[in-house]
Formats: sequence, structure tokens, C-alpha cells
Amino acid sequence: MHKNDLEKEKILYAKNINKEFPGVKALSNFNFDLYKEEIHCLIGENGAGKSTFIKILSGAFKPNGGDIFIDGNKYNFLTPHLARSIGIQTVYQEDILVPHISAAENIFLGFGNNDQKFFISYRKIIENAKKLANQLGINTNVEELYEKLSPADQQFTKILKALAHKPKVLILDEPTQAFNVKDTGLIIEIAKKISSEGVSVIYIAHDLDEVIKVADRITVLRDGKKIKTHDKKTETLNPENLAKEMVGRPVSLFYKKKECAIGNYVFEVKGLKLNQFSKEINFKVREGEILGIAGLKGSGRTEIVRAIFGALNKYEGIIIYKGKDITPDSPIKAVKAGIALLTENKKVDGLFMSMPVDHNITIVDLDKIGKFFISLRKERRLADDYIKRLDIKTPSPNQEVRFLSGGNQQKVVLAKWLFAGVNLLIVDEPTHGIDVNAKVEVYRLFTELTAAGKSIIMISSEMPEIISISDRVIVIRNFEISRVLSKSEIIEENILSGFMGGGG
Repeated sequence: MHKNDLEKEKILYAKNINKEFPGVKALSNFNFDLYKEEIHCLIGENGAGKSTFIKILSGAFKPNGGDIFIDGNKYNFLTPHLARSIGIQTVYQEDILVPHISAAENIFLGFGNNDQKFFISYRKIIENAKKLANQLGINTNVEELYEKLSPADQQFTKILKALAHKPKVLILDEPTQAFNVKDTGLIIEIAKKISSEGVSVIYIAHDLDEVIKVADRITVLRDGKKIKTHDKKTETLNPENLAKEMVGRPVSLFYKKKECAIGNYVFEVKGLKLNQFSKEINFKVREGEILGIAGLKGSGRTEIVRAIFGALNKYEGIIIYKGKDITPDSPIKAVKAGIALLTENKKVDGLFMSMPVDHNITIVDLDKIGKFFISLRKERRLADDYIKRLDIKTPSPNQEVRFLSGGNQQKVVLAKWLFAGVNLLIVDEPTHGIDVNAKVEVYRLFTELTAAGKSIIMISSEMPEIISISDRVIVIRNFEISRVLSKSEIIEENILSGFMGGGG
């Protein structure tokens, strides 16, 4: 905060907010306040109630009880239009803007133009967008088509669009999820600049170091209840203590992988080139092995695994499983060959969010539940088995997946591919955006899968994850393999050396 607390103006106060979904109490007598010029971070496990609360503030959900005070005015609930009209703007982590128009047009889409009654001046839109970006130190090319921007620049565009409305309250939901370390620092600077100029910010993030850097105050949510609000001016905060409050018990921020037997090489990528100018990618994976793929964002990690999966055209190269060429030219053929890809964006590529859990699990192989007619009883029995095996927390197999926490949604994606009988799981940022405790559950599950003979290729930007989970690591730089590290060589210095192009 930038003034004495007694001088601060309370701009938002949520009192005794309750919200229930079928079988789930998402928020229970939750209280939250926000001062002018403050960054108030909201943290908690997936399913703690963070997303539910911000959707109540943005008007997407109607609470079952409680009051919301904005600028002293009392509301029982908000609608999206009302929330925007009283100055609340929300930037969700998965917002999608219009892909085929420029960033600038997206920023001012829906705005009137007093200077042009019948025609909107494109030049003026570009000029205003550049001015807004420059004020915040953002170097995004606002004239570029939105779909051609990097994930980080797309996020900057969403933030600029929200700020163009001159909000009183800006809600940032996981604003750095698509960012590298440099851009994460820029987002923190932008949030602080915004708050210093009079906008109050509610900031949600899973990275606790990031939270401590950006916050004036931090509120911890657990199981829909407020555990504590910390004031950084009066307290010394560290990630481990915050993590303990989030989960209600001591949590190790590192995972110790259980060692299990690793078999022979069963999977091989041979001579893979994404274009005629790129160097060949060659590597093998053993049965029961977790092969980590490390690399900075933009290094080519995701493009390589998408090409392996048949989701991205390649220039040349073959994929071999147990000596047989199974090179897929489409994801459907990859799945039939026993390969599955779990993308970072599970809500777009991995799940049908409005469908129930059991349908999401069985949809990849309906033949198992009936050749001509689907047996709902058999589907329920098989789905229940995977729900128990993966410890998916859902009140019912009929629960729509969109109501599950992020960690449990990830487990449903895994259940789906295990139901399909895949032998090789390719996972792209498997724990990005989920909390510490949910990460441990995913790691435990990976260990169990490899112990059962499955092989896993894992892309991760998180150094502790790569180091503690991988049996071997390949480091990607500029769409090439710069280093291959055995178990004993997997240390931070060697991985960073690979990022910079150091051999070994």
C-alpha cells in the first residue's frame, strides 16, 4: 500500500459470501476487502474457491448469500454488465479475443468513437493502443493480428483491453501463466504501476515467490474459507509458510520420486526435422522412464512433441515403437498407435468442459462400452474405476468437468488416455497453474504409471520439477537438442548451460 492504512479508502468489501454447486460448497462465509491503490493477492489450492469468488465479482456467478459493497454501495449480486459499469474488469487466464483482427482492434473492440459517428478511425485506434502500451512499458506490436502474437503478447493485449475501460478494480487471474521469467517481472512491474495510479488490483497466482513480490496484502483461501490475511508491511512472509496455510498441513516444495525399474528402449524419434533448415532431432525413451524436456519458452519444445503426436506437420522423420514404424500423420493415428499428448491448455485440447466426468473418460474408446449400443452401466463402472484409481475428487461421475478444480481436471485428462490404453504419455507443462499439493498428486501418479511400464515424455518450465521427476533430460535450444543429461547429471547448472548452448 502507498499510504497509511488509516488514510486508505476501502473500495470493495465482500461480506459473508456463500456459493454452492451440486455437492460442493465452494465458498463459506468468505470475507474479502480491497483498498484503493492496493494489490491484494488471493491464494489457495485448486478448488479452494478463488475462481468462484472472482466470477462472483465479475458477475459470472450469483452467490447463494452475502453482500458486496463497491464504493459504499451494497449489492446482493452482480451481472457482467453491472460489474463492468461500476468499474470491475477481469482478465481471465483463458480469455480468448478475436483472432483475425489486430491487437489494437481487440483492445478497443466495442468502444464508441465520438470523433467518427459512422466510421471508426483505424489510425486513431492504433495511435491510442500504442499510447496505452507505452504508458505501461509494453512493447507488443499492436498492429499485428492477435492470433500471430506470442502467448505473452496476447496476455498483454488482454490487460491493455481491460485498462482501456479505466477500471476502479482490475482482477488478474494467473496473469503470468504463459510467461518466461523476464515477462513475469514485467507483469509485476505493470501491476505495481497500475495500482500506484489509483487502480485497485486483485491478483491470483500459484507461484508463491511471485505473490510475495507483487502483493501489498495476501489472503489465503482453503476449502472455501478464509484462513488468514497477511499484510506484507508488518509481516515477513515465505513460500513454505504460505503453502502450509493453503493445504492445512506441512508440504514439501520438492518431490522425491520413488525409484522404479526402467526397461529397454521402446520408443524412438529418428531424423525429425520440422522444416528443411532445422537440424535433426533424435532421441529414445525407455519403458518405465520419465524423459524430461527442458528449454526456455519459444525454444521449440512444444512444436517438437506436437510433431511427434501428428498434430503439427513435419518436414521429415519417423517415429518407432518396439522396432515398428508408427509415424502418425494425425492425432487420431497417434492415439491408435498408443501415444497420447496432454497439452498445457487442457480446457481447449483435453476436455469437454460441459460434459460429465464419466463421458470425458470414456469418449476416446466407446467400443469398450458397446459395439452397437452404449451400455451406460458399463460406462459408469469403468469410469468409477478410473476415478478411484486416480483419486479424482468429484461429488459424482455425472458432475460437469468445468466444476472440478484444475488439478482434478488434469487427472480426468490422464484417466481418459489411460482408458484408451496408451503406452507413451507426452505431457506439456503437466502441473502449470495447479497448486503445490495437486502437483504432488500428479507426480505420484506419474511414478505409478512408469512402475506399471508406461513411458512419459514431460515438458516442464519448472526447474525443481524437471530435476526431481526426470530419469533423463534433454535440453532444447533453438529447435535443437543442446544437451542430454543422465540421472546423475540432472542439476540446475547443466540445464542452464543447455539453455545457453553449452555442450556436454
